[in-house]
Amino acid sequence: MNIMLVSVTERTREIGIRKALGARRRDVLFQFLVEAVVLSVLGGLLGIAAGLGTAHVVGSGGTWETAVQTNSIFMSFGIAAATGVFFGLYPARKASRLDPIDALRHE
Repeated sequence: MNIMLVSVTERTREIGIRKALGARRRDVLFQFLVEAVVLSVLGGLLGIAAGLGTAHVVGSGGTWETAVQTNSIFMSFGIAAATGVFFGLYPARKASRLDPIDALRHE
């Protein structure tokens, strides 16, 4: 959420220009919500890859036997995507509610 809030703050002028040119609130909301979901999904995929890699290294190099269940992979991916939607919604709504004139004045 903090990363998305910083992104909204840094791109305030861009949001103001888009809204001044006719972008609707839902267009701006959708833009930032998609960005949050993409970031969380990529993070989820990297986490799954790291977990599978670690399980493979531990299982093949040591005396421990490891097993990765498919449902745990799907559940972790779903939680990562849901986290992106949940924590990306507030910054996206904040961005969509900016007034174009105030956003263009922002330094």
